[in-house]
Amino acid sequence: MYFKQLCCGAILATCVSSAAFAISVKEAYPDQYSLETPEWQAVLDTIDLKQGVQNLPRVTLDVPDDYYFVNSKDAETILHDIWGNPPGDFVLGMLFHKDGYFIENWGVEVFYEDTGYVSDSDAADMDYDALLANLRSDMQSENKWREQNGYERIELLGWAEPPHYEAEEHKLYWAKELAFEGYETNVLNYNIRVLGREGVLVLNFIADIENLAEVKSAAPDVLDMPSFTPGNTYADFNPSTDAVAAYGIGGLIAGKAAAKTGLLAAGVLLLKKFWFVLLIPLIGLKNVIFGRRA
Repeated sequence: MYFKQLCCGAILATCVSSAAFAISVKEAYPDQYSLETPEWQAVLDTIDLKQGVQNLPRVTLDVPDDYYFVNSKDAETILHDIWGNPPGDFVLGMLFHKDGYFIENWGVEVFYEDTGYVSDSDAADMDYDALLANLRSDMQSENKWREQNGYERIELLGWAEPPHYEAEEHKLYWAKELAFEGYETNVLNYNIRVLGREGVLVLNFIADIENLAEVKSAAPDVLDMPSFTPGNTYADFNPSTDAVAAYGIGGLIAGKAAAKTGLLAAGVLLLKKFWFVLLIPLIGLKNVIFGRRA
């Protein structure tokens, strides 16, 4: 009987330690919250900062104590209402490190690409230098679209972190350094892909190049958080019934998936988030950052 009680207690403790819970922005960042205007406090009051196991379609995220997760609705509030990006409906959520005020810090966009099964057979023989050259060439076409739609050109400067593929975990990550025309601060585009049975989980860091050391340090933590649910893992692939993507690992890095989650969208997002970088010296830090504080 005593042994049974011990076992039940251990199981209960495990469940409690991994259970999801949420706190408000006011509770998590009282000092920063107190500086906001009442109007912005009302916006922030709609956001829940979550930790523990988060159940998403096909995927679970186990969010540790030093990170916060916000769901799809709250992520859209941050991306659209606070950061000023175009509205969208594909984001499953976002991750933020607890250190630093979350909406003024780097974040990780989380979404799912319904690509079909992506073969990793090309990973071992990938020529990443040649791939980088192709990406730079593709950027010229993308820049024509940007110019036609009123956005500055983007230059791909190189790998900020060369691509790595972890074959046993079916996880891919790489980073690019981008320069936006007319902007002094370069942008970091740090990407993680987790391969599943029918598609790919995408985790994109939103940061500038000055955050590279922090992002590289955080990447292993973020890599550890997601896992596909039973029936949706890479090993669950059924070649008789499941769709197969028309590209492999190289195609993922080259952005051959849906246009709305490719480099164009990421470029627009990053440009909008960091629009204040050049304006700060001209207008003043206090009134410029996100235009919120009195």
